Amino acid sequence: MMSPGKKAHHTAKWARTMTKWLVTYSRRTGAKWNLVDFGGKAKAEARGIVDLIAIRKDHRHDGPALKRGDLFDIVLIQTKGGSAPRPTAEDVARLSRDAKYHRAKAVVLAEWRRAEKLELFKLNGTRWQSVSPDEIFG
Repeated sequence: MMSPGKKAHHTAKWARTMTKWLVTYSRRTGAKWNLVDFGGKAKAEARGIVDLIAIRKDHRHDGPALKRGDLFDIVLIQTKGGSAPRPTAEDVARLSRDAKYHRAKAVVLAEWRRAEKLELFKLNGTRWQSVSPDEIFG
C-alpha cells in the first residue's frame, strides 16, 4: 500500500499524462497543439497555479502588422488526480489573472480518477463548466 504522499504524487503524474494524451488525440483539424509541462524535480508538481500549457500557432488571422501563424492560441491547464480537491476561490482568481495576462483562449481543469474517464472543465467567470475536448482543442 502506498503512503498518502506517494499516492498523491502518483495520481498527479497520471492526471498530467492522461491530459496530455487527450489533448494530443482530440485535435481533428488545424494546427497541432504543443504541450509544456511544468513538472518539478522527480516529475513532482512545481510551484505555480498552472500545471500544463497547450499552445499552437493561429493560422486563421492576419493583419497589416502580423501574418498568419504569428499569433498563438494558448490554453492554461490545471490537473487534479485522485481525490485532490478542486481549486479554491483564490486559485480561480489567480488562474483568471494569469489567463488575462497571457491572453489565454481558455482555462481548463482536468480531473482524472483511476478507472474513470478524464473530465475537462472550462473556467467560465468563477464557475467550472463541463466541456468536451473538441470544444477546447478541436
